[in-house]
Amino acid sequence: MTVAQYAALGETEDGYTELVNGRLIMSPSAIPEHNMAHLKLAVQLLNQIPDDLEVVQDTDVDLELAQPDRPGYVRRPDLIVVKRSGLKRRQADGGLIRAAEVVLAVEVMSPSSRNTDYRAKRDEYAWAGIPFYWIIDLDEPISLAPMHLAGAFGYQEGPAETRIYEATEPFPLKIQVDRLIG
Repeated sequence: MTVAQYAALGETEDGYTELVNGRLIMSPSAIPEHNMAHLKLAVQLLNQIPDDLEVVQDTDVDLELAQPDRPGYVRRPDLIVVKRSGLKRRQADGGLIRAAEVVLAVEVMSPSSRNTDYRAKRDEYAWAGIPFYWIIDLDEPISLAPMHLAGAFGYQEGPAETRIYEATEPFPLKIQVDRLIG
């Protein structure tokens, strides 16, 4: 299936889907703690992002890893920080958010997604050129593993933070990791 064919499917009723090398992948609904964590992260980010960016939860991203007529890749990160220009382009032209429009992708790990988030999505997001990737691990103590693109090496992972994560990139921010659940 191509990205355009996937986009034409619209919303699904049973769980959600992603497109991996042209194949539909179904995922079960998330547990409440998962949803709480990415909602609380979104709230913290909303107060800190620059005006040219926006926080969006659970939306399809065309990873742009295949030609339009070839089997494609669409992932649905738990949260993205996207350029407002990308949202305006999507509203005007239709289609999906493009990887080139995403500044930060965040996945909140579930027991069934650990391997996918740490291996498959990490590689795919790096290949797609998404500059920053965070993985939130809900196992105690809850942690945020920040990563940034490091050229041909893919993502370079920084130390996982369990209390407060502070950074200057992709913009100055401070995340209270220990307040994402509970």
